[in-house]
Amino acid sequence: MVTTLAIDCGGGGIKASVLDAAGTMRARALRVPTPYPLPPALFVKTLLELGGRLPAADRLTVGMPGMIRHGVVVATPHYVTRSGPRSKVDPGLVAEWSGYDARSALAEAFGIPALVLNDAEVHGAGVVAGTGCELVLTLGTGLGSALFDGGVLAPHLELSHAPVRWNTTYDTYVGEPERRRLGDAFWSRRIRQVVDGLRPVFRWDRLYLGGGNSRLIRPEQLARMGDDVVVVPNTAGIVGGVRAWELVGDRYDPTP
Repeated sequence: MVTTLAIDCGGGGIKASVLDAAGTMRARALRVPTPYPLPPALFVKTLLELGGRLPAADRLTVGMPGMIRHGVVVATPHYVTRSGPRSKVDPGLVAEWSGYDARSALAEAFGIPALVLNDAEVHGAGVVAGTGCELVLTLGTGLGSALFDGGVLAPHLELSHAPVRWNTTYDTYVGEPERRRLGDAFWSRRIRQVVDGLRPVFRWDRLYLGGGNSRLIRPEQLARMGDDVVVVPNTAGIVGGVRAWELVGDRYDPTP
């Protein structure tokens, strides 16, 4: 039986567990705060130490925020900051992370094959049905997104950085700081407005709302979004670590 060490890296915390082939956790999920500042070397060290507290696994899946292409970091929004999400960006960290081959570095450090994707993509792998056009939006520190067509992961788009109104991105519009400022009721209404606005863009067959804040959406707003919108548990960010290997398609070779 192939086992997978799945690590879900967020702006505020990093969670990990070991899963069997069916996606069942073989150990209780562990969490550590995301350290800042976070250069790539410390990122690898943090994951290695976290993984060392769990049973040995045959392969590794890592979901992390930002634009990841073929395991290489194009851009990551939180890990280039000096003290965490929405703090000042460190130009030195931007240079270190840009073009960083996270997949190769982690595969070498752990000594097992590694798959590195955007965290919303791993989350989506844990919930999509595998038929039709399925969009996944994760609500947490900011907004994450992943698109699947017939169960195959589409190229990643950083929807979070697109403008939703003048000088305001989706990340800022529905992220955690804005939720705290608005309160859950007004924030939930804003989520519904975002869903309504994206519907004609994607024409999805099913939309999944995940991430830590999805459970805070008020039922009355969720009901108004329609039967094709479903809230899914945040544990998908770890559980998806197994199925992600099946859904990346031929365009991605996870073997170092």
